[in-house]
Amino acid sequence: MTGRGIDQVLPHPLNPGLWEPYLRDARAYVELAENANGPIPRPVDLDYIWGEALPELQRAEVDLSIINLETAITTVETPWPGKEIHYRMHPRNMDCLSVAGINGCGLANNHVLDWGYEGLSETLRTLNAAGVKHAGAGNGVEDAAAPAVLNVPGKCRVLLFSFGSTTSGIPRQWRATNVCPGVNLLDDLSEATASGMAKGMRQFQQSGDLLIASIHWGGNWGYDISLEQITFAHRLIEEGVSIVHGHSSHHVKATEVFKGRLILYGCGDFLTDYEGISGYEDFRGDLALMYLIELDSRSGQLVSVQLVPMHMCRFRLEHVSAADARLLCDLLSHLGRRFGTKARLNENNTLTLEW
Repeated sequence: MTGRGIDQVLPHPLNPGLWEPYLRDARAYVELAENANGPIPRPVDLDYIWGEALPELQRAEVDLSIINLETAITTVETPWPGKEIHYRMHPRNMDCLSVAGINGCGLANNHVLDWGYEGLSETLRTLNAAGVKHAGAGNGVEDAAAPAVLNVPGKCRVLLFSFGSTTSGIPRQWRATNVCPGVNLLDDLSEATASGMAKGMRQFQQSGDLLIASIHWGGNWGYDISLEQITFAHRLIEEGVSIVHGHSSHHVKATEVFKGRLILYGCGDFLTDYEGISGYEDFRGDLALMYLIELDSRSGQLVSVQLVPMHMCRFRLEHVSAADARLLCDLLSHLGRRFGTKARLNENNTLTLEW
């Protein structure tokens, strides 16, 4: 979520005006963070927000970096009517994503259309110009449903699909249609919808392609995972999906390995402007995880998952303390008991998922 407050500290901030019920200036989010953790140098370099996560990502030498991009990238000044929270980042700040080597992003979420159809159009143009593949939103239903095709030379192609659920707060009016831009919105979280969704994904699949379903679902706070979500994710795996990439919660949730394939029910936020906002401190939304996932490129089966904990401080990612690494390890093990997964704490404060 690189919009709003984070956009204000980047080199090319937008007009800070907001249409929120309580705050009317995006710079107020910067002030909240500074009051909590100290001054933020302004403007920051484009790689500032990644902090100590960037060398960790480079050290891992990953083939692909995939995110849920939960902001519009636009200079449009008219927000979606009746919606209280609106995220946007200036297109000239796009390189804050490029410096991290982001290859693909899901867009089917509850903020990509915050600035209307014109804002969505500028977001898509900006991503295309930067060479970042995207899925989940587009100029029509076919465009929104199409995958981001990510090539891993010498290994395989990865097809990234992005889907949104109204359970995450996506307005039904945002659904892409034959005549209207929008997002790739699910009808519901039934098994029948999951089967139809997987069938649609397979229509794009060539021999050897791996499928990722990135799903924006559920509320912002709370560890509960509904039976409906579990059944939905299981059906996707049974239908050939290699990874279910779930998000919407502002904190990490449980992880499952089902039939040798990975289900992330809620990855939590990685970058946000929530520092200093009170009310949900017990969930430790200031702690983030980088998921380093290794798959067998021939079968799509899970080989390993390394987790790099990070702490968001002054809009910058830092290494966590030993105590916070232990907290995340214990939390993931507790949440994973239901699914037969647990975390192991390593000497360098990283975690290894076990199942």
